[in-house]
Amino acid sequence: MDINTDTKFDAKARTDIGQNTNADMNAGGDGGHEKKKVNLSIGNLLLFAAIMGLTLYAVFREQDFDQIAASLQKLSAPYLILAVMLALFFVCMEGAMIWYLLGALGRRKSGLFRCISYSFIGFFYSGITPSATGGQPMQLYYMNKDKNTLADSSVVLMTVAIIYKFVLAVIGTLMLVFWYEPLQDYMKKYFGLFFLGLALNVILVVILLAVMIAPSWMKGIVSKGESLLVKLRIFKSSGKRREKINGFIDGYQDAVQFLIRHKGKVAFVVLLTFLQRCSVFFLTAVIYKGFSQDGTSFLTVMLLQAAVIIAVDMLPLPGAQGISELLYCRIFAGVFSAANLMPSLYVTRGITFYFLLIISLLVVAGNSVYRNIEAGRVKKTKRVLLIE
Repeated sequence: MDINTDTKFDAKARTDIGQNTNADMNAGGDGGHEKKKVNLSIGNLLLFAAIMGLTLYAVFREQDFDQIAASLQKLSAPYLILAVMLALFFVCMEGAMIWYLLGALGRRKSGLFRCISYSFIGFFYSGITPSATGGQPMQLYYMNKDKNTLADSSVVLMTVAIIYKFVLAVIGTLMLVFWYEPLQDYMKKYFGLFFLGLALNVILVVILLAVMIAPSWMKGIVSKGESLLVKLRIFKSSGKRREKINGFIDGYQDAVQFLIRHKGKVAFVVLLTFLQRCSVFFLTAVIYKGFSQDGTSFLTVMLLQAAVIIAVDMLPLPGAQGISELLYCRIFAGVFSAANLMPSLYVTRGITFYFLLIISLLVVAGNSVYRNIEAGRVKKTKRVLLIE
């Protein structure tokens, strides 16, 4: 099922992070901003909980739980462990790519494990926000807190997002060219949804590439966004803030030009992303074998899982809940036996979304505790220095 890492890069992210990381950019407005931020988080969590509740109701109603429990007991433990490892690999690989690209820019301030934590943070906030719009802004926030420049962090996350979408679009296009009839037979009336998902991915790739290749567009987007926030009285007019925005644009352009000049590094990230994507498709095939199913090839199961992800990837639902489960049941009905279809859904979706969401929540919570402890140490040190 769809592992939603927030790969949709929100163009507002740079403005949002500017609010969070530079107190002088909005003097006197921090309290109101924090309240809005808290209210937004609560709203997203409530929306997520409501959709999850409806999804669980739709999935579990009229199910024979004794039969499901019996089927789950048939799942081979080694295959289950391998599936869990593949899910964790998916999220960790994004962190590894962030680490690699920051190092390529030559100004990396975060270690590998810290970068992996950014990936889990992005997964969590993407999972609880519509269209996964909350992931990248929060990643930018934490990356900037760790002294990575806003320009470098923005370019790295946008590069990861573009390549992620690009790989998904290429896979979808190849499926249409070389696997059209089988895909149509399996998807039936949902074939149009596959076309829609593929088209939205292609459009997003084109837009993001245009923004990166033409940095003047970026300058216009950020400047207009800042002007709008001033008009809405969210920001106060500030020459200093404008200077910082121009500095960000200059740094952004430098980072983009660096990546354009180092195509080999970008190509390596494309390869890593392809492996990352295939790990999710392979996971479903592992579950298929774990239930001792036979009759459908590994490649077919992987391609069908790719079709599900492409179809739902851009839909404005937190974690693509509901539609992912529906498509899985419809498409894999002819692959899994009737007794194992629903158990396979519970295991696959449970591992690739709910399990990872729980792990990501623990990472977010642990990160908050760590930062509070560090903040306390800094304050204590300052007090000691003042006394001395």
